[in-house]
Amino acid sequence: MKRFLFHAEAYSSNALNLGLLFFRVAIGLTMAFAHGMGKIPPSAQFTGYVTSLGMPGFMAWGAALAEFLGGILIATGLMTRLNSAALAVTMAVAAFMAHGADPFAKQEKALLYLVCCIFLFIVGPGKLSLDRVINK
Repeated sequence: MKRFLFHAEAYSSNALNLGLLFFRVAIGLTMAFAHGMGKIPPSAQFTGYVTSLGMPGFMAWGAALAEFLGGILIATGLMTRLNSAALAVTMAVAAFMAHGADPFAKQEKALLYLVCCIFLFIVGPGKLSLDRVINK
């Protein structure tokens, strides 16, 4: 038990890849269906909000696609690093621009997704992913 809890080398590569699969699927599908699906296509209100932040209106499509399509692709492990980077940028805008003046409780969700996307960008999708299947 002590070895399992306190020594990283006790974890098998299978356990790490299974954990990474679970993490990727949970983050990707939650983002896609809880946040992104309602933004496809971007409403006039959402597009107006994006322009009020000083960005061009077409960026509403970028945010919507990063959240919905990017979330699905992250869950499947397809182009994980690219989609994680796009979603990280979207979450940074959400946390620091859209909710920049809000209390931490309003920023927390975007910051949590931002950290998860940075993690996936750094470590990649793992062996249990479509990226791995395609690159074999």
